[in-house]
Amino acid sequence: MADPRGFLKVRDRALPPSRPVPVRLMDWREVTEHRATEEDAEHAVMLHAQAGRCMDCGIPFCHQGCPLGNLIPDWNDLVWKDQWAEASHRLHQTNNFPEFTGRICPAPCETSCVLGISQPPVTIKNIEVSIAEEAFARGYVTPQVPHFLTGSTVAVVGSGPAGLAAAQQLTRAGHTVAVFERDDRIGGLLRYGVPDFKLEKDLIDRRVAQMEAEGTRFRPGVEIGVDISWRELSARYDAVLIATGATVPRTLPVPGADLAGIHPAMEYLHQANAVVAGDDVPGQVIATGKHVVIIGGGDTGSDCLGTALRQGAASVTTLAIGMQPPLDRPENQPWPTDPVLFEVSSSHEEGGERTYLASTVGFQGDEHGRVRSLRVARTEYLPDGRRVPTPGTEHEIPADLVLVAMGFTGPETATLVEQTGADVTGRGWIARGDDYATSVPGVFVAGDAGRGQSLIVWAIAEGRAAAAGVDAYLRGSTELPVPVGPGARAMRP
Repeated sequence: MADPRGFLKVRDRALPPSRPVPVRLMDWREVTEHRATEEDAEHAVMLHAQAGRCMDCGIPFCHQGCPLGNLIPDWNDLVWKDQWAEASHRLHQTNNFPEFTGRICPAPCETSCVLGISQPPVTIKNIEVSIAEEAFARGYVTPQVPHFLTGSTVAVVGSGPAGLAAAQQLTRAGHTVAVFERDDRIGGLLRYGVPDFKLEKDLIDRRVAQMEAEGTRFRPGVEIGVDISWRELSARYDAVLIATGATVPRTLPVPGADLAGIHPAMEYLHQANAVVAGDDVPGQVIATGKHVVIIGGGDTGSDCLGTALRQGAASVTTLAIGMQPPLDRPENQPWPTDPVLFEVSSSHEEGGERTYLASTVGFQGDEHGRVRSLRVARTEYLPDGRRVPTPGTEHEIPADLVLVAMGFTGPETATLVEQTGADVTGRGWIARGDDYATSVPGVFVAGDAGRGQSLIVWAIAEGRAAAAGVDAYLRGSTELPVPVGPGARAMRP
């Protein structure tokens, strides 16, 4: 534990300040600057005090809240003692990419913090990213080259957090690993789905460089199932791990949904991120000077909001079909569960309007076939839990650009099923067993492709666990660690 009386002496949470809204809207840099303690003495003092709030709670429920099973009290104590090398080691024992989770994970660990019963919880997420950045600044993060090679080869399809975590674990276990990515750059959703103001892309490049030095090989610009068939890939490699994510967007089947100017959120974000990276995107979907409506109030919608504001949208309105969540933990979501609460992201701080209980019933177009408005009704909750538009409450909202951010239904499986006959669940996910193996011998699946749309911390956890499954398949047993967080899939020996 850290300071035995720290939570009594420091009762409030403290986080690094964000850059002023007018300033950060002028660029795509991160909203919060994470600087090493040697560059910012005030930040060092704050981290020491906040880490010291981690109490001797007996049973650290933050372990239960983290799918990775991060050893949170351990590295809080080490930060408080200014033992950064050991803190980095302890953090990387369970998490391959803490600089990613420390920025974009919603931190279910914090809602499980025992201190949170009577005080604001420990700033676990900020301490995590601070350890990661401190470790890079001090040179503690170095390539971990395997001591021997097994002679086995593994193809990882998809370079998002699940694929990257699995590839790093398997490379360190001594297998020869190649990561295939259909986009032109490595990173998957991290690269093209998360805006730079939340995750600058040199952070991905930094980790990819480490993985290349360890021996992982990367093959961007190759789409499995098209450029190389799934059967051919299985013939070339001893094992295949699918980590393609859940990329099929949920659609809105209402009149006018096919009008020009209505786009899936990820199409919009992908193009915006490519332009920020310096690419030329002909026909880019851009919000400049437009009245933008975002359908969906989650993280993807928030990312669209921040992007549209930086592009100079005339206005941005976010519509959510449900009720506005409460500010405080409701009685039916008691500690240590992860409650649904009203959140104000950095993008919400920057502008735009949020409307709840808004059911989109249709779109109106102009004479050129472009969207000009939405027909919206107030949402009614039926006794069976369904949400439907309330008759007689319809009204119009002007819109030049509509971004549908309603989540994803599952992975793209057409070529996989056609070429291998792999089983798919009734929900459209790739079917798998407890060892992450699919119905096709030697083919495994991890992350959103096998569990549906989820959090980055789950993707990394599943990548690590699936790597253990692949290793056991290739060698008969495995010594790779398996996450022990909530709902972790049991590994068969």
